[in-house]
Amino acid sequence: MRNGLLIDMDGVIYVGDEMIPGADRFIARLLSDGIPFTFMTNNSQRTPLEVLRKLKRMGIEASEEHVYTSAMATGKFLATHAPNGTVYVLGEGGLLTSLHENGLTLVETEPDFVVLGEGHNFTLEMVQRAINMILAGAKFIITNRDPSPRKPGWGNLGIAAVTAMIEEATGRRAFSIGKPSPVMFRSARKILDLETEGTTVIGDTMDTDIQGAVQLDYRTILVLSGISKKEHLNRYAFKPDMIVPSVGEITFPLKWWK
Repeated sequence: MRNGLLIDMDGVIYVGDEMIPGADRFIARLLSDGIPFTFMTNNSQRTPLEVLRKLKRMGIEASEEHVYTSAMATGKFLATHAPNGTVYVLGEGGLLTSLHENGLTLVETEPDFVVLGEGHNFTLEMVQRAINMILAGAKFIITNRDPSPRKPGWGNLGIAAVTAMIEEATGRRAFSIGKPSPVMFRSARKILDLETEGTTVIGDTMDTDIQGAVQLDYRTILVLSGISKKEHLNRYAFKPDMIVPSVGEITFPLKWWK
């Protein structure tokens, strides 16, 4: 059976602009052993090329085929469910690129969909326009529902905050594509040509990475180098298959690989 990995990035491979010790050797081992993997990130701002540039600055080599973002999953979802559809976008960079590459048309009036991703440049006036479009019948899609880090000086409200504002104003609940939504997990698995039994998710967050994987019966590895801490795991009704301090502690083959 073909086995592969869906790997979260922030908290697993790096924290901010600092690589987590051993992450470079871990990825080099995957490449040398031919183990299928993709970096699976909820960040919809960066293009795959921008993701790779950040990794390269840390000494990690990979290729575009190893990157899968919530923007890419959103473009793929819309291309499947609304081919040649029209969208009004609150977002930047990677999201705009993905929608264009998947045949969606970006419009300023009467869209089929309003799509919200991370961004610094959209205004309250643009949000109000999106609200009016949704009230007029446009469907509301978000790339993910990640919260704000709630740090002083943070320049981005976070998708969850903007989503809540639009949902309150329209009475419509957004459809989320990114983790922990099964949409992104299934899409990433299929890109690697994996079956459920051969898919393992590596993440640092119980509420997104591990929860989403458990719901789809994927195997899971929780690393303690990011958000989730071991002393908090008893709060959850589910548990990861493996817990390690960091990706540098993972050895292959994994015990459940056949």
